[in-house]
Amino acid sequence: MRSVRSRGVAARAQYSHAGAAHNLLFVARPAPERRTDLLALYRCLSPEHRCPLAETRTKIVFGSGNADADLMFVGEAPGASEDREGLPFVGRAGKLLDQLLSEIGLDRGQTFVANVLKCRPPGNRDPRPEEIEECSPHLFRQIELIEPRVVCTLGNFATKLLSGRPEGITRVHGQPQRREIAGRTVLLYPLFHPAAALRTEAVQGLLREDFARLPGLLAEEGGAQGGGEAEPAPPLAPGLREPPPPGAAADGPSLRQDRPSLREDSQLGLFGSPG
Repeated sequence: MRSVRSRGVAARAQYSHAGAAHNLLFVARPAPERRTDLLALYRCLSPEHRCPLAETRTKIVFGSGNADADLMFVGEAPGASEDREGLPFVGRAGKLLDQLLSEIGLDRGQTFVANVLKCRPPGNRDPRPEEIEECSPHLFRQIELIEPRVVCTLGNFATKLLSGRPEGITRVHGQPQRREIAGRTVLLYPLFHPAAALRTEAVQGLLREDFARLPGLLAEEGGAQGGGEAEPAPPLAPGLREPPPPGAAADGPSLRQDRPSLREDSQLGLFGSPG
């Protein structure tokens, strides 16, 4: 999906931390490198993710899709089907997501799909603040590595987390917002959650209308390097560090690992050559 832009072009981005604005020069990293680091993040997370839901989950649901996608979807949390399979949006809501993508000429393999929480809350209850606090650093790291142009937030929790604002999805759905997330400027596009659309026919109609705008938004983002001023990023969740400038050494051990196994590729559904 990245044929519309040169991966070696440096893009000017801003981020805010502790109320101070910083200008950094970010250079897009080659897709195989970012994909390798995404798989490494999955490996690190799988045995070590000791969130408050660790005792009740069946599987961690890391996310899946194209590791170099221009379009990323962020939902709320895994459901029962996702908890069993370890993959996001595989139940009825996932089938509706696939249908909506098909209607605009896309498929799941051209996107990356993740959730705010990586583990299912018991009984599909709402995520709690301490659970969001634990999981959000991993989501921000995913966004940093995938480098999407457009991030669609599905429902209230993802929208409020990534926008840094209190407005609910009913008020802001279908309204693109330029935001700075994980050190880069993205177009945030809030959408109703497919699960809510399955419950209410009117919501499904609104979701379908909002989806119909996605091809145009992607085309606009594909042809623009700037696209106007971005609003500051929401405050980082505890435990999440700002990304280091290009060329700077990151704290802690390197995430680089050897070539991923075929089992991991199948689990994550990552597309493209690992290089």
